[in-house]
Amino acid sequence: MKLPKITPIITVMAAICLLGSCKKKDMSMKMNDPHNIKGVISYQRDFPDDNDTQLAAAKAIGVKPFNKAEDAPNIKQFKLIESNEHYTLDDFTHSVPYVVPQAAKLIDDIAVSFLDSLANKGLNPYRIIITSATRSKEQQQQLSRSNINATENSTHCYGTTFDISWKRFEQVADKDGRPMQEVGADTLKMVLSEVLRDARLAKRCYIKYERRQGCFHITAR
Repeated sequence: MKLPKITPIITVMAAICLLGSCKKKDMSMKMNDPHNIKGVISYQRDFPDDNDTQLAAAKAIGVKPFNKAEDAPNIKQFKLIESNEHYTLDDFTHSVPYVVPQAAKLIDDIAVSFLDSLANKGLNPYRIIITSATRSKEQQQQLSRSNINATENSTHCYGTTFDISWKRFEQVADKDGRPMQEVGADTLKMVLSEVLRDARLAKRCYIKYERRQGCFHITAR
């Protein structure tokens, strides 16, 4: 009785499958290899754009301030922003996740550039956190009563402005489940500041460094 012939292709495929099943995933901790992290000279000096400067830009490209938060989805110029693979929205208590297209594009570009910069600098990935976006007149008035630093004539009312935290970031989980070494908030802040400085120098936005609020206050141009 003749045994069936095993073709070379089947033999090779079987060998590949056998080797693949024997190879274990690397589950060691993914370490950082930091390099070329410079930050900016001064947060106040590099991000000095005050409310008047940002307000002029907001009025130029933004929407007319609206009364209530529930009006936002009906404003045609607005684009909905949502947490995604590039950035995370915080729990909005005094704002809505709608901005004009220029601001939506700016958020995405900053988030992608931040992730790319982390990779290029040998750091594990983190997402930026958007802590605030557009506010209705009612939301801004409520915030003004509880926050002495909040002005009723805010750029947040025009759909052009958003805040990015420099205190908090969200770590991106490894796709294979490997544990990852953390990156300190101060280091992440330095990398983010480089990305924001470049966006500001490219005249894509105005930025104010908010020390007490722990955020960068950004208005699209």
